[in-house]
Amino acid sequence: MKLFDVYPLNDITITKASGSYVWDENGVQYLDLYGGHAVISIGHTHPHWVQRIEEQIQKISFYSNSVHIPLQKELADKLGKLSGKEDYQLFLVNSGAEANENALKLASFHTNKKKIVAFNKAFHGRTSLALAATDNATIIAPVNETANIDFLPFNDEAALKEYFQNNGHTVAAVIVEAIQGVGGINVATESFLKLVRILCDEHNALFIADEVQCGYGRSGKFFALDYAGVNADIYTMAKGMGNGFPIGGILIAPYIKAKHGMLGTTFGGNHLACAAALAVLEIIERDNLIEMSKQRGMYLINKLKSIDGIDKVRGKGLMIGFNVPEDIKDLRKKLLNDYFIFTGEAKPNIIRLLPALNITRKQVDEFLDTLAEAIEEMKTPVSKGVEENVFQ
Repeated sequence: MKLFDVYPLNDITITKASGSYVWDENGVQYLDLYGGHAVISIGHTHPHWVQRIEEQIQKISFYSNSVHIPLQKELADKLGKLSGKEDYQLFLVNSGAEANENALKLASFHTNKKKIVAFNKAFHGRTSLALAATDNATIIAPVNETANIDFLPFNDEAALKEYFQNNGHTVAAVIVEAIQGVGGINVATESFLKLVRILCDEHNALFIADEVQCGYGRSGKFFALDYAGVNADIYTMAKGMGNGFPIGGILIAPYIKAKHGMLGTTFGGNHLACAAALAVLEIIERDNLIEMSKQRGMYLINKLKSIDGIDKVRGKGLMIGFNVPEDIKDLRKKLLNDYFIFTGEAKPNIIRLLPALNITRKQVDEFLDTLAEAIEEMKTPVSKGVEENVFQ
């Protein structure tokens, strides 16, 4: 049987990982500035995370949500404390797409309305309604198309006001990433996010903060929305929540009432997933990783701005992007193939940096030095004439 060929693959096989480094089958070491799509939050194979999972698997790895699972309550308590959302409710799932799917469904249940507002360059997942709210026509199948999603320009307050003036009575929810990830590390302005909150309140709509990539401490606050000083009605989470173990969740405001059967999941909130997620929160708290993310991010952004050859450096915390000019458009490939550094991308020529929250200052400097060297090498190739003179 063949694998279904949907992933463009780098010709690399990773066999070992630790902290912010990974190694391939030939023993070559790579610096990981991408964390497998922002998933690695506390470093690869963190000892406490490994221990938590090993201890749990010796007890019980899974039973369904038809019984009490005390680990879920333990996770909810810890998550409420660290996020500052102790009065919210937690529903556990397996992924970011599933989190957004349930958030959108819950908003429609609560408001009894159908219309969802999303934004240009948004990415909310690859399943059904989450995909329909994603601004990428090439991955939306005909069955995913719906008239219930309207896209507006990101950060355009005038367009948002006009839309609500004409359609506010139909809106169930506004879903927005405070920092767009796949879209290219586009940071929402605080005034734009505050306006979303005001308009949702005025029109009985719910504010869904998609924090799947920008949340869980990555931005230098627990949720990137926290910079705007407003609360969402629903927060969606995944990515760094389990440090590689599949888990997602939604935080639900206390005024949104649950009914038996309205949401459900087979694997969400299983014992192993909760153990992994608890380990992540324990390390974030113990090692003050949210503040570390903020400080490392400020240092990295400031240093990047001083490097010639790249532009439009932006982001918050350790969610950073910059534009790569056309003359060095293959910079990401060069960093990987010649300098053994993993980074991410966004179309057309954007590099995304999403390292572990506990990446060291030394590793950040290692990346910065290498980046400058790679850019210099790409901008000053040895000409044929020079090569000939060397060997005459």
